[in-house]
Amino acid sequence: MEKATLIIVAIVATLISVASAAPGIATFYTSYVPSACYGGQQQGVMIAAASDTLWKGGAVCGKYFRVTCTGPRNPVPHPCTGKSVVVKIVDHCPGGCPSTLDLSREAFAQIANPVAGIINIDYQQ
Repeated sequence: MEKATLIIVAIVATLISVASAAPGIATFYTSYVPSACYGGQQQGVMIAAASDTLWKGGAVCGKYFRVTCTGPRNPVPHPCTGKSVVVKIVDHCPGGCPSTLDLSREAFAQIANPVAGIINIDYQQ
């Protein structure tokens, strides 16, 4: 009986996790410093810049997001790798930014073919 209960709890937790993901758009960039959150201090390469939607005056600095590619936004067929990536918000993607999250090139490459340039994503903090 305990095993069955554990399985049910795991399934419910997974469904809640999936249900809390938000849809968005991702692009990538290649110049990581300086950043709006950390100035000239390097924060590694699994990083991202947040759009105005998420930025909220810098309150999102240092927060981590799990990002998953969900499909193309241009004619590049099947850009997604099927993997997710966890990124730290280190920068602000300024007004006019075409994406929700502007990922580092390394983070983008974990979830999609960089040739795509722009993809649909699900993300969650």
